[in-house]
Amino acid sequence: MAALRAAAALQLLRLGCAAAAVPLVIWHGMGDSCCNPQSMGYIKKIVEAKIPGIYVLSLKIGSNLIQDMENSFFMNVNDQVREVCSQLAKDPHLKGGYNAMGFSQGGQFLRAVAQRCPSPPMFNLISIGGQHQGRVYGFPRCPGESSHICDWIRKTLDLGAYTQAVQEHLVQAEYWHDPLKEEDYRKNSIFLADINQERGINETYKKNLMALKKFVMVKFLNDTMVDPPISEWFGFYKSGQAKETVPLKETLLYTEDRLGLQEMDKAGKLVFLGVKGDHLHFSEEWFYTTILPFLQ
Repeated sequence: MAALRAAAALQLLRLGCAAAAVPLVIWHGMGDSCCNPQSMGYIKKIVEAKIPGIYVLSLKIGSNLIQDMENSFFMNVNDQVREVCSQLAKDPHLKGGYNAMGFSQGGQFLRAVAQRCPSPPMFNLISIGGQHQGRVYGFPRCPGESSHICDWIRKTLDLGAYTQAVQEHLVQAEYWHDPLKEEDYRKNSIFLADINQERGINETYKKNLMALKKFVMVKFLNDTMVDPPISEWFGFYKSGQAKETVPLKETLLYTEDRLGLQEMDKAGKLVFLGVKGDHLHFSEEWFYTTILPFLQ
């Protein structure tokens, strides 16, 4: 009888472990912070309410919320990714793996984490408005239009997005993709050109990204912030002009399978979702019915 009770207890323990929610890591966008009650704090709250027992880590880069916000503009992205990889490796809640969800620039930053830091493993990557072929050609608007930061960023990008000093100290320059200056972009972009394999093939990047179970990309169908919006689905302008765009499947990144996206697509790992609304504007109902299933 004791042996039967022990076996039953072990089975219940196994069932409990199997039913444990997969942890979630989220990364905010430009001008935001980890714990803003109107944005990431709210997302964390509603995910925890819908998935009891889930561990949600909202990434903070810096020692406080002000630093976190400022770093979204001024801290070298490669340094941010290294910091996040360190945070994830040290977090005991994540040792078995996790799902990741990035908002706007946080989407491409988390993709860099997937490509560069496979331990602990990332299962599903959900990019909500992430600009995987670059943002932006032009700078339509940025959070806080009255802020002098936005005006300063525009002027700096116009003067020299691909200069070493700007690349190393302005986040938005590091994923600036000017279709009229493709060679400058490929040669001098210290972040996006690297993770998009523009200067050669890093087989480790490719292998690590292909290990994802699902790579979900959300495009906002009425986006006025990202130019071009198709970048959210890995498309971009045709080289040498800024009017006609091409979808992912017509890019060299896909046809030459530099990142393994073609193979992932054939395996059903790529998910392209469209939602009506401007950049990062979505309803709770849409989030619950469309995004939550990828977290469970």
